[in-house]
Amino acid sequence: MSRLPHLTAAAVDIPDPARLSTRASDHPPRILVLFGSLRPQSYSRRLAREVERLLQHFGAEVRVFDPHELPMVDAVDADHPKVQQLRAWSHWSEGQVWISPERHGTLSAVFKNQIDWLPLSEGSVRPTQGRTLAVMQVCGGSQSFNVVNALRVLGRWMRMVTIPNQSSVPKAWQEFDTDGRMKPSAYYDRVVDVVEELVKFTLLVRDHSDYLTDRYSERKGDVHAAQLARAAGVVEPVPPPPPPPLAVGDHA
Repeated sequence: MSRLPHLTAAAVDIPDPARLSTRASDHPPRILVLFGSLRPQSYSRRLAREVERLLQHFGAEVRVFDPHELPMVDAVDADHPKVQQLRAWSHWSEGQVWISPERHGTLSAVFKNQIDWLPLSEGSVRPTQGRTLAVMQVCGGSQSFNVVNALRVLGRWMRMVTIPNQSSVPKAWQEFDTDGRMKPSAYYDRVVDVVEELVKFTLLVRDHSDYLTDRYSERKGDVHAAQLARAAGVVEPVPPPPPPPLAVGDHA
């Protein structure tokens, strides 16, 4: 520590590979899919449904949020049913897929409105932090990467683990049949790649997201707060003991 005099020793945690080597969860990966258009023939919604089928094939549990009837951010209180649904589903998720059409060179207002309703923190809960993220876009014309690049910036701001792969579908009106299914193509293959990669990353990250996002600066703040409390004579609360283990045949 003499070489690093500015570090708060009590807040330092040396990364431990052993804490990343175990998996506790045995339920299917929980993936939330968001799309960014309200049009009846929305191609981002069609892609979201295609992604849903692929995720289910790869063993995930999937919820696709419908942005219809979600008010503009701050137009109503956060207790609105659609806002509460979006936040609850985000908290439920272990990974997410964001799909937006490109509008005027960037993501749509419909999509951004969904993200704007998700706070960085809500009490002690951070609805997106540590969750995995895959980003996709659909284009009306030639292929562009404006939206996926913007979504990566947004995902980083929301403290998510964005996977390396991504999908951009150009001339989307040509890539879906009359039943709304995506046609076979190199673009479809890329969508499969992204979904497969997201499930793998989610399995890798989900049991360790709290550890991966545990930060020195926040631990330092906790240490400082505890020191001030002790100096003020405040008694720190003692956590209650854990409940006794259930006997065989009992149910929680």
